[in-house]
Amino acid sequence: MAYRVIHRPKIGKFLIRLGPGKFAFLGYTIKDNKIYIESTYTPPEYRGRGIAARLMEVVVEWARERGLKVVPVCSYSLYFFKKHEEAWDVLDPEAISSVRSFELRK
Repeated sequence: MAYRVIHRPKIGKFLIRLGPGKFAFLGYTIKDNKIYIESTYTPPEYRGRGIAARLMEVVVEWARERGLKVVPVCSYSLYFFKKHEEAWDVLDPEAISSVRSFELRK
């Protein structure tokens, strides 16, 4: 299923509406030409469907188009970059060591 991502810059969120009153989201702030990914959330009953990954893919592309560097702060954003080295071109150079040292759960 293709999930439609909604961007709400006034509240610093990218959202996916999953059902009445149900949303997955990615929260961010922008400072000094960097986007800090501070939180990701998917309701428990929707987890494991690639929803958070879809949010991350959209944010990576959005940052790339705007020339922003990404600083992953929350654990899911670190996990995403650990698994997707092809997206490292948007990582802030100072964030690379955090991604490299992030431990994937087995």
